[in-house]
Amino acid sequence: MLMTDAGPIDADFTQVARSRRRAALARRLRREPVGRDRLRVYDERALPRSGAPGRGIREIPLEAIGGTLEPSRATLFDRCFRPAGGARGRWQRLWLAEHRGAVLPPISVGLVGDAYAVRDGHHRVPVARARGALTIAATVDTVQPGLGSA
Repeated sequence: MLMTDAGPIDADFTQVARSRRRAALARRLRREPVGRDRLRVYDERALPRSGAPGRGIREIPLEAIGGTLEPSRATLFDRCFRPAGGARGRWQRLWLAEHRGAVLPPISVGLVGDAYAVRDGHHRVPVARARGALTIAATVDTVQPGLGSA
């Protein structure tokens, strides 16, 4: 755990982690399948990229982010990008950096249909949500829709 004088960091992460646990409990009470809350993983090799016109840095809505292109990151976040306990240290460092006024680099995403899949910047997404942002700066690659979900 990151040891700081800033209690809000721990409080914010605790609130986000509690939200994830409540969602998992609600899923179990509704008797939904176990994998229903998992972050969707897209196979980047199966997603052909279109040309340069779709690429560029722009603000995208956080609610439109619905998956990842990195299978190893899928276990650290649920479908709503709520972090697991293993993401706590990195999440807290990013939260603190943003709190101190640091400008975080844009995330990298692929556009899959009408949703976005994160390539780089997985921890920045829940930090932005916890700080009340509605959008996040992203470098967007357009890929053809509907292909290669795992």
